[in-house]
Order: sequence, then C-alpha cells, then structure tokens
Amino acid sequence: MYFIKKALLVITGLFLTAFGTKLLTISHLTFGGTAGISTLLTFSTGISWGVWFFVINLPFFILSVKRLGMLFSVYTLLCISLISIINGFLKIAPTNGVHPIFIAVASGLIIGSGVVLVLNNGASLGGIHILAVYMDQHLSINRGKTLFITDFLIVLSASLMVGIVNALYSIITISIASFLAGKFKPQQGAKSDENDIPVEASL
Repeated sequence: MYFIKKALLVITGLFLTAFGTKLLTISHLTFGGTAGISTLLTFSTGISWGVWFFVINLPFFILSVKRLGMLFSVYTLLCISLISIINGFLKIAPTNGVHPIFIAVASGLIIGSGVVLVLNNGASLGGIHILAVYMDQHLSINRGKTLFITDFLIVLSASLMVGIVNALYSIITISIASFLAGKFKPQQGAKSDENDIPVEASL
C-alpha cells in the first residue's frame, strides 16, 4: 500500500506538471530548465514538446545514473517518459482573452505543486531537477534556489524568442514554482549504504 500511495502521488504530480507546461505553451509563455528549452524548440520547429523533453533529458539521465544511483535514475526516466506522453495527449482550450499574468500565476502554482509531489515521493522530472536534487542532498544547497537561478537565466535567454514581456511573465511562473519546490520538502531520511542517496530519493 505504501508503494502504491507514493506511485499515485508521483503520477498526480506528473499530470499537474504536464498540465502546467501545456498551459504555458498554448499561451506563448515558457518555463526554465529542460521544460523551457523544450517549449522554445517546439515554437521554432513544430516538433512536439514531449519529444524534445525526452531527448534533452537523456544526458541528464546519464548524470543521474552516475551521481544519484540506478534506482532513482530508473524512476526518473519513467517520469520523463510519462510526462512526455501525458503532455502530448493533453488538450487544453485556447487561453485567448485571459491576461498572461493569470496564466503565469496559475501555471506556477500547478507546476510547483506537481514538482513537489514528484520530488518528495522519490523521483525527479529530469534535467535541472536532477542537478537540484544532487546539490540539495550532497552540498546542502536548497533545491528551490538552484531551480530559480538556473531557470531565471534560461528564460532571460529565451526573451528573444517569446518577447521580453512574456519572458517577464514567465519569471513569475518560475518564482512561484521554485518557491514551492524549495518550501515543501520531506524530512531528511537515512542514507542508503549502496548509493549514498537518502531514502526520500527512492520509491
């Protein structure tokens, strides 16, 4: 039952995150990390967000295997695959007429909540999240700060494509999501002798 409960929470987190990123994409806003890069590549190539998200995250999966252990990495790869599939199948009505600031705030809350559910139940969404988890566990650097700084830089770089106004709105999304990711953390568990990874990093 414990495993099933954690798995359901992770799946819920994936649906929330996929919904939030889809909402950003159809509103011509973006996010940070590999999700943001995937969004920009979708804008410029027309290839689906899910395909780009999966491809871009493969190198980070290799880093995860080397630094965070095989079990954590396998669950992360499953999460990456699932969120790519979920995002591809989600259909959201156009947001025409809705002010971008409302989209930015709503997306930040939705994505942040999804990320918390995924990270706090033993997996990650790949990319920068893998780096954030590693730095949190091994260097005691709050993962919210890592996510905010890296995502802020990525969105600023993306302003040439989505426009400076939309980039600023996107920073609102990142700020909210990063705050939630750094604020709601599980209690630090015991470490695994095999991989030196806290129990919280294993489903």
